[in-house]
Amino acid sequence: MQCSLIFVFIILLQISLIFNVYSSYLHQNSSHNILQDSSPFPSDFLFGTASSAYQYEGAFLTEGKGLNNWDIFTHENPGKIRDENNGDMAVDQYHRFMEDIQLMTSLGVNSYRFSVSWSRVLPRGRFGGINYSGIQYYNRLIDALISRGIKPFVTLNHLDYPQELENRFQSWLSSEMQNDFGYLADVCFKHFGDRVKHWTTLNEPNQQIILTHLKGTFPPSRCSLPYGNCSQGNSETEPFIAAHNAILGHARAVHIYRGKYKKAQRGIIGIVVQTSWFEPISDSIADKEAAERAQSFYSNWILDPIIYGKYPKEMVNVLGSALPRFSRKEVENLKQSRLDFIGINHYTSYFVQDCLLSTCNTGDGASKAQGFALKLDRQGNVSIGELTDVNWQHIHPEGLNKLSVIFHTCLECILTHLTSIFAGFGDLQKPETTLKQLLNDTKRIQYMSGYLDALQSGMRDGANVKGYFAWSLLDNFEWLYGYKLRFGLFHVDYTTLQRTPKLSASWYKNYIEEHIGTKYN
Repeated sequence: MQCSLIFVFIILLQISLIFNVYSSYLHQNSSHNILQDSSPFPSDFLFGTASSAYQYEGAFLTEGKGLNNWDIFTHENPGKIRDENNGDMAVDQYHRFMEDIQLMTSLGVNSYRFSVSWSRVLPRGRFGGINYSGIQYYNRLIDALISRGIKPFVTLNHLDYPQELENRFQSWLSSEMQNDFGYLADVCFKHFGDRVKHWTTLNEPNQQIILTHLKGTFPPSRCSLPYGNCSQGNSETEPFIAAHNAILGHARAVHIYRGKYKKAQRGIIGIVVQTSWFEPISDSIADKEAAERAQSFYSNWILDPIIYGKYPKEMVNVLGSALPRFSRKEVENLKQSRLDFIGINHYTSYFVQDCLLSTCNTGDGASKAQGFALKLDRQGNVSIGELTDVNWQHIHPEGLNKLSVIFHTCLECILTHLTSIFAGFGDLQKPETTLKQLLNDTKRIQYMSGYLDALQSGMRDGANVKGYFAWSLLDNFEWLYGYKLRFGLFHVDYTTLQRTPKLSASWYKNYIEEHIGTKYN
């Protein structure tokens, strides 16, 4: 593996760590009976939870908010969502944020990652005015977090953007989106940066673009056969155009922060990408190279340009002229917009089989646009990890451990900070699922326990991890799954919106206390 691998950088594992292990389980498992003074987590380690605007806020068109891409998608295509629902209400954090901050306080977390609703702050992007009601909402949220000793980690964009930008110029397919994203960043830095010291530009743009412009399952639903069945789009070219603009949009936001705000505000800024561990399905050179290609076409696709000013050689070799080129000026801008940290969302691992030299059946990753690297969940009868309710997620802590080794090996390659980790475990609610079963989420505890053990192992070997964020604080609107897939530490009754702690909430609280002590509020 090469140093450019994305995980070279941080571990912002959006670990939807919905940990909940009550004390009896804690004491039965000797791996968790680690005395605080032997913990690899420093006393200032950031244990937090995470959310995103569309999945949490609700308050559809409330107090000046404009329509965003997910508003239009869910209202016009209800059949695309498993329960034919939408985020109009979500978990109503817009009105209940004080209640939710109290839940965070009860856990003892010292940080909270949330995203800004672009259309709440700028209902029509740069083509309209600032919605100061939206600014006031985030000011109240930020102030309330800080008053309880919880650091706000703000993501500028997490999948949602004003529909106006799609209507005018097809959003990320146009270089105009770079201007709009820079404008959003400038507005947020100006109004919130005196208190927000941790900024993320984009949340997992690699996965977003795969779903929006290659497979077409997320809005604006652009794709072509055989990748997906959309009414518009080209899966062989458009994903790379959209990613190119996202990368340059990120660079613009960093440049604005460094040039106008960082000196006075003294914060740090980075990006979050989604990662998976890709295990060669055999010891053959071809399969090992396929695993590297899979990584290049996934995470390094975004990170290499940001760090080195160029796309991974594996992508260049396969895609040729279909891959956009950076101008000299753009390369220089990228180099001048060096990251303070890179965050990693990590959920699962895959076996990878070469399809460049060998003939593969169709499948995820087997095509040119995905690097001729077929992703598989099993090697013969051997699974990459225990299957979960989510068909793409397998429990494989070893993958995180191997990523940590790479972090350690390449520790000094690029960054000034390695920061945090996100990952998560989802329960798919079936008709026969009872509330008791949802609250007694021992499988989530097992998942989180294994991944935190792997994280500790990597840190003991030198991985410079600064924080760990659980996805997610609450059950919420989970995109195409609607409200059927639950990732929360707290159960949400979607009729009353009552929050109820799961076993994982108790476990996470105990884990934090054991490893860094009680947070001072």
